Amino acid sequence: MADKVRKDAAAALEGVLFDGMTIMAGGFGLCGIPENLIAAIRETGVKDLTVVSNNCGVDGFGLGILLENRQIKKMISSYVGENKLFEQLYLSGELELEFNPQGTLAERIRAGGAGIPAFFTKTGVGTLVAEGKEVREFDGEEYVMETGLKADLSIVKAWKADREGNLIYRKTARNFNPMMATAGKVCLVEVEQIVEIGDLDKDNIHTPGIYVDRVFKGAVFEKRIERVTTRQKETA
Repeated sequence: MADKVRKDAAAALEGVLFDGMTIMAGGFGLCGIPENLIAAIRETGVKDLTVVSNNCGVDGFGLGILLENRQIKKMISSYVGENKLFEQLYLSGELELEFNPQGTLAERIRAGGAGIPAFFTKTGVGTLVAEGKEVREFDGEEYVMETGLKADLSIVKAWKADREGNLIYRKTARNFNPMMATAGKVCLVEVEQIVEIGDLDKDNIHTPGIYVDRVFKGAVFEKRIERVTTRQKETA
């Protein structure tokens, strides 16, 4: 098997970026985002991107830095509530938005990776979500047709990888990452640890290396908290 390890994010991205491409970016909020790859993409200056991601980071971090640099043309996402710049760009017409119910977005990505071009779901029937889409009746209930999603590039964050690209995610950082790994023509992965082939428990591999093209150990993981909520310490 080919050694898929690269030295850093810039090396992993070499030769795969172009203006106008579609990128899937893993993560939920700021949990499990490929922050090193996002930073490296910003440095390249690639533009007119369509980005598929649950949300668009926050102001000044995650995908938010690509928004600040005006590199994103369109977002296909589920939630945008933590990013003021996102709101401003959308309302001013500078940013296109394709909004999806969260479960529908997840299933569209999974379907794209599984080679399923479309599926029917009850979610969104009778709402703005269903406008312009085919609605069909099954067993007396109406369902709206949604199409699968694929991308030119998937950028993924995992916890561990071996040199063949087999991946293990850690807890909730798993989120959208495994689905997106299957749905990109090219899949790049940043991890916290790289181990030798055979060191991973085969029964606990979440994404097989067949889906992964390049992997590298991230230089820095800030792992910011999107919104810190605490309670006042109780006194005795």
